[in-house]
Amino acid sequence: MIVIMDSLKIKNKGQARIFKNDQMESLTKTKPWIIYSIYIPVCSAMIYYGSKLPEFSLVFIAVLFLIAMISWTLFEYLAHRYLFHLNPGSQWGKRLVYIFHGNHHEFPRDTERLFMPPVPSILIGSIVFGIFAGISYLLTGTINYSFIFFPGFITGYLIYVSMHYAIHTFAPPKIFKGLWRNHHLHHYRYHDKGYGVSTPFWDIMFNTVPKNGKL
Repeated sequence: MIVIMDSLKIKNKGQARIFKNDQMESLTKTKPWIIYSIYIPVCSAMIYYGSKLPEFSLVFIAVLFLIAMISWTLFEYLAHRYLFHLNPGSQWGKRLVYIFHGNHHEFPRDTERLFMPPVPSILIGSIVFGIFAGISYLLTGTINYSFIFFPGFITGYLIYVSMHYAIHTFAPPKIFKGLWRNHHLHHYRYHDKGYGVSTPFWDIMFNTVPKNGKL
């Protein structure tokens, strides 16, 4: 599942050209503040709405929110390992993998593509909310639980993507040095190890911690 990433020559300067059309190309780039400005107000509004529901206590909201945040870390690991490092047989599939993740492995220091850009982010976020709302309705007869779970899940995502941005942009604080090292080993030495970014927990659980070695 790592053939595509192994075949890419790492370039520490520049960025990939994904689309020939300039307008389409511009939609593949973003800045962190743009994504924060979309999701922080949305998640805050959802939590505020949930806090006004009589069936939800503040303790319950906090617990469900925390569970959702933790669930993001597992999703992050599985998506990175089994989707972003997929090795499809078709050219169309390889193109998708390159658009979503391969370009990042080729140009790991391209800061304009470390956050998912607004258009695909909103589309995927809407689908994810719809899934959570559907599960909530099937299990409880109401979609209200999704108004707490979704913000927790997205908060986990924002923490992850912020850490990912920092790893590729700044020198590591001492407390996070291990995370920085593991992710750089993933990029520069072991493409089949170190899939967790925001936490090494799932790499430890699934035995994918990068081996000791020089970058």
